[in-house]
Amino acid sequence: MKKLIMALLLLTSVQLVKAQMVDPVKWSYAAKKVSATEAVVYLKATIEEGWHLYSQDIADGGPTKTVFTFAPSAQYALVGKTLESKPIAKFEKMFNMQVKYFENKAVFQQKVKLKSKNQTTVKGSVNFGACDDTSCIPPKDVQFSVTIKS
Repeated sequence: MKKLIMALLLLTSVQLVKAQMVDPVKWSYAAKKVSATEAVVYLKATIEEGWHLYSQDIADGGPTKTVFTFAPSAQYALVGKTLESKPIAKFEKMFNMQVKYFENKAVFQQKVKLKSKNQTTVKGSVNFGACDDTSCIPPKDVQFSVTIKS
């Protein structure tokens, strides 16, 4: 009987650990030079079926919005704001408000002015949250590094 109880406890704890490891958004990064002095950094989110990643434009009291932070550098300067692909706008009962979100994928773009003729590395982080129909993951920070070849 003790062995059966121990086996059930072990199985239950494994399931709890699995449930805590939900990671519905995967990030990938790329850059493209658009001139001798400018480049665009692309930050792509691939979102699992049934999950939503939220826009950068979310009102207070809503879900965790996506926020990009770029590390200061002598190699580059940001040009304008980070742009995003077109989100879905919908009233969400969970938050009792209109929200903008992405399903399946989202692409963000940040233009940078290059201050060096050498290879440039753009570093930073993205803070985001994601929800499905029943729950949300806690806000998460992911570091990124994108190399722009000379």
